[in-house]
Amino acid sequence: MSDTPGPDRVIAAERVFDGEVFLGARAVVVRGGQIADLTAQPPPGLPLVRLPPGTILAPGFVDLQVNGGGGVLLNDDPTPAAIARIAAAHRSGGTTALLPTLISDHRPVIRAAIAAVAEAIAAGMPGILGIHLEGPFLSPRRPGIHDPARLAAFEPGDVELLTGLGSRGITLITLAPEIAPPGTVSALVARGARVSAGHTADDGTAFRAALDEGLSGATHLFNAMSQLGPREAGAVGIALTDPRVFAGIIADGHHVGDTALAIARRLKGPERLMLVTDAMSPVGDPRGGTRFTLFGRTITREGDRLTGPDGTLAGSALTMAGAVRHMASRGGASLEEAMTMASLTPARWLGLDHRIGRIAPGCAADLVVLDADLAVRGTCLRGDLELQAA
Repeated sequence: MSDTPGPDRVIAAERVFDGEVFLGARAVVVRGGQIADLTAQPPPGLPLVRLPPGTILAPGFVDLQVNGGGGVLLNDDPTPAAIARIAAAHRSGGTTALLPTLISDHRPVIRAAIAAVAEAIAAGMPGILGIHLEGPFLSPRRPGIHDPARLAAFEPGDVELLTGLGSRGITLITLAPEIAPPGTVSALVARGARVSAGHTADDGTAFRAALDEGLSGATHLFNAMSQLGPREAGAVGIALTDPRVFAGIIADGHHVGDTALAIARRLKGPERLMLVTDAMSPVGDPRGGTRFTLFGRTITREGDRLTGPDGTLAGSALTMAGAVRHMASRGGASLEEAMTMASLTPARWLGLDHRIGRIAPGCAADLVVLDADLAVRGTCLRGDLELQAA
């Protein structure tokens, strides 16, 4: 798909989800790549696409944590071409907007990834919102699959490095609050970044202080972070109970148990809980395969589970449609709630809910077409509709 908007048209479905609620049968009027109207009856004068019975038309999914896809990892190939390949791979899972994610790496790689995202955005690459820098300022006590040799302590100039994208796109930074010197979070936020806590061993003290400085997120809740104890809140306790926190969560049946998913949904609600994939290169890889390398370590795929040599989870082979399906069927959420967690809530946290994450006049015509089993049957990006053959 290109930057050029698709043709003006009307898309009609028996079930339309607007980002918060199901509206029943509606017709979405698309003009110039944007939603011009949402009506009960298709208006005359424009080509009409009537979706099959039982189809759901919903806002395209917004994924804040995408390490790779289509057989490529951003760390291995921080270029606009790789970013385009990753975005295309995730479109088949219903994602129409995402943050390419760089996991902990050396500073020259960070600089290259930011430059690649800036170039992709400048070229009008659809669906690229900015960049997620997950590390390298993380706790060596909670590295997860990150390479300990690539973790770092803050040095002069790092705030400017991390926020080098500037106003050209969204910058999301995951860090361990206890690793960041006082004032670091506020400096990052002042330069326009969203800051999230992750890969942290903090007992909750540094997390609270970072929230007061403007931190507002928790990265892959429950994973690679200090847990709730009988006396210590830990990162999990703070994330679950502080209303300032938007929390991402990986609903794939491997990272977080179903009971924990239900607890998170009950405490955070769909207004603060966000589905993410933390996806690696196997998603949408036409070559298939059961192995790839990450910083010299072999990562093995068994079904949709990815692990390193020692059994550590290594991201996921999850799509956003799969996350919605799992959250709605096993994670204690209604379908409406799960779909909100995959669209409107992440868009709202990024401050982009006036543009994406909902079906409403003035928003981008970025849509996903789902069947009754929540399998993706097509996507619409800036009005360019691509339907899969039945």
